[in-house]
Amino acid sequence: MGFRAEPLLLLAGAATTLAAAVPDALFAWGFKLFSEAVVRADQPGTLKAALLLGGLAAGGWLLTNASERTNLRLAERAAVHIESYVARLQSTVTTIEHHERTDHLDLLEVLRDHAGTLSQLYRSLFATSGAVLRLVLTVGLLMTVHPALAVLLVFAAPTLLVAMRRAAIEKRIEENGAQDRRRARHWFVLGSSAGPGKEVRIAGLQERLRADRRRSWDRSYHALNRAQWITTAWQCTVWCVFGAALAAAVSWVAYQQGTPAERAGAVALVLTAAGRLSLFIGQTMSETYFLRGIWLDASRRLTWLENFAAAHRSDADRPVPERLATGITFENVSFHYPKSNRMILEDINLTLPAGQVVAIVGENGAGKTTLIKLLCRFYDPTGGQILIDGERLDRLPPDDWRARMSGTFQDFQRFEFSAAQTIGLGDLARIDDSAAVEAAVERAGAGEMLSKLPAGLDTQLGVSWRDGVEISFGQWQRLALSRGFMRDDPLVLVLDEPAAALDAETEHQLFERYAAAARQPYGGHGGRITLLVSHRFSTVRMADLIVVLDGSRVVEVGSHAELMAAEGKYAELYGIQKAAYR
Repeated sequence: MGFRAEPLLLLAGAATTLAAAVPDALFAWGFKLFSEAVVRADQPGTLKAALLLGGLAAGGWLLTNASERTNLRLAERAAVHIESYVARLQSTVTTIEHHERTDHLDLLEVLRDHAGTLSQLYRSLFATSGAVLRLVLTVGLLMTVHPALAVLLVFAAPTLLVAMRRAAIEKRIEENGAQDRRRARHWFVLGSSAGPGKEVRIAGLQERLRADRRRSWDRSYHALNRAQWITTAWQCTVWCVFGAALAAAVSWVAYQQGTPAERAGAVALVLTAAGRLSLFIGQTMSETYFLRGIWLDASRRLTWLENFAAAHRSDADRPVPERLATGITFENVSFHYPKSNRMILEDINLTLPAGQVVAIVGENGAGKTTLIKLLCRFYDPTGGQILIDGERLDRLPPDDWRARMSGTFQDFQRFEFSAAQTIGLGDLARIDDSAAVEAAVERAGAGEMLSKLPAGLDTQLGVSWRDGVEISFGQWQRLALSRGFMRDDPLVLVLDEPAAALDAETEHQLFERYAAAARQPYGGHGGRITLLVSHRFSTVRMADLIVVLDGSRVVEVGSHAELMAAEGKYAELYGIQKAAYR
């Protein structure tokens, strides 16, 4: 991926980083020549050795500087490609399971945080290779004095092994604490954001939020801190052993046979090389630690996301119908969320006729929103099948099917763009079509609300932006409703609690408009199904067909008049709400 994004920078980064290792390691050899010349009182030799040392120092500095600048630019450019790739992978998953499962959220959270870190993989790989090259050259120089000095590498090996083991332990504990860190951030956002500020103060939650955040953070931090103390103790022990071996090696070389100049040169080389050996071991350990963290952790999560996206990529190839002739049928559909055995929907048999307005009602937790999720293919049924004019829904390409859907969800997103763009996102191809945006505003009855904004449709939303304005939750919902009406002729219009922030009379008026639009679609042909989920029965009663869910099952289906006459669950719920209004 990095090579495809920036091939020249990748090659230049590798070449300069490896080249910088050579003069750095050979400095000990230059110091040996300098010491020998000094002891022999060889002035020309001393000058040459001094020039060699200066050349090695200057060359190492230039190459290191070039390497750092090249790798920094490579990381900056690669980060854009990698973060885009991670975002694209998540968006290509057919379902939204990875956004709602706690175990997947933990992995995705770390991956999102470390997506930019993945761009450091190249620099870390080159730096690790450079550190290893320095180590090899340094050991080779030590062996020119005596082959037995290579044993220093044996004493150095435990430092690397302990470092790698330390990385594995700390990363595992970091993963285990991901949920506690996410909860700590949640408490922090609640306590420091404007949205919940009123409720936090009225309820006096400040101390509770601080205490909960502290407990969550402490659980995550103390486990990691305890592991770090233990691994640090092991690391100190192996470094002490290496230090003792290094001191013994220097003492041994000082008493070997040879001329004074040879002994001086050997001692100088060993002192310099062995002293730098500890530095190079530290560099190798540090870079190995960092590289391992990226390679085996961040990239492992990226591989998991790639595999997850591949496993949930649809190979459906049937065309989506231009219009609905008969409707949508649920045949023995059952569903439970992953890692849960509780059935949300069980043995659902239901037909939604083409060209009708269908309301779905039921108490909280009855499965209304889940039914919508299955229809949108945010999840696939765990049992049974959904048919679109007789064709299995899982045989229709998800993107093509969703392109023929439109609507508003109760957990709508607040897109902080201009009001026109916030609405136009409902039909991306026409986001800049002012006529289409205005038509959607008219359908949603949001014209009066928009006229009160400082610049109308051109108003920037969100106080965090320059000249941005804050609007109420009800106004945000009006914009979301308008966005849901951007597409002229969807096959299915979903309205999941579309006006929860609006008063009952306004919702009633809006739904009268929705129902009329559904029966006379904008595209000029019939066949649209409008699905309404609402708790307000004054609105629901206008639907052609009402589906009543209770305890994960469909218990009643019919018109308002038919269900009232049946005196069943619907009549009971309607009576309760009617009495409450009176």
